Amino acid sequence: MSRILLQTTIPTTPDDWHIGRFGLLADVLRAAGHEVVARDREAGPDPVLTGLATSDFDQLWLFAVDVGDGLSEDESAAIRAFHARGGGVLVTRDHQDLGSSVRSLGEVGRAHHFHTINPEIDPARCCRDDQETTYIDWPNYHSGSNGDFQVVGAGVEGHPLLADVPYLPAHPHEGAVSAPTDTPGAQVIAVGVSEVSGAVFNLIVAFEGPGGRAVAQSTFHHFCDYNLDPRRGCPSFVSETPTDRIIADPRGRRSAERYFENLAEWLSP
Repeated sequence: MSRILLQTTIPTTPDDWHIGRFGLLADVLRAAGHEVVARDREAGPDPVLTGLATSDFDQLWLFAVDVGDGLSEDESAAIRAFHARGGGVLVTRDHQDLGSSVRSLGEVGRAHHFHTINPEIDPARCCRDDQETTYIDWPNYHSGSNGDFQVVGAGVEGHPLLADVPYLPAHPHEGAVSAPTDTPGAQVIAVGVSEVSGAVFNLIVAFEGPGGRAVAQSTFHHFCDYNLDPRRGCPSFVSETPTDRIIADPRGRRSAERYFENLAEWLSP
């Protein structure tokens, strides 16, 4: 079993996506036998992140919930070194420019597309998908309401990350990811479909090559408590009305938890 660091890119802020809002994920991983350390970023050079390359962690699951300033140069360099020495890495963010600090994380960072940084190559995709929340701009793919779950389309048939994973939690405005064309071993393994436009968009990019395995994922909402059980609450700035489908239909949460288990196993050195 692995020693896993669950890490956000913001200091502990009660009315934000702090690490306490990923408690159900931590519970699933611990129940599967993994050792889990869950924490928010400390102000200044974060001692855990800057020491990651020489730590005894096997995996980093990074939830980039910042507005662009969530990682220092030293912290980014340490994460790259951790990955190069064989550490497994998950990097996930959300809509528009949220989490754009991950741009400095090498190939896994380049898999993420934002509004003002590294936009999607196809200019036709640089437009608003979700039409309801007008203060959030592209990329903002609408896979469904918070509290709902979406059908996962396979980008690669038979990938072990998707074993028994037909669904993932939905979100009204997911971010954009793609496989860097100059990176052998990078591939899109899962896609979703917008409920608004019908556009197919990428959910998961998996990396296998020198160093550790890695995943770039379109939104941290696939992992947080609110999207697994809306009764757990959310920050006050979330304005969309959730649904309770994932509570009423156990298939959605069961599938998400299986994905967490698959991911922890696949990212193991």
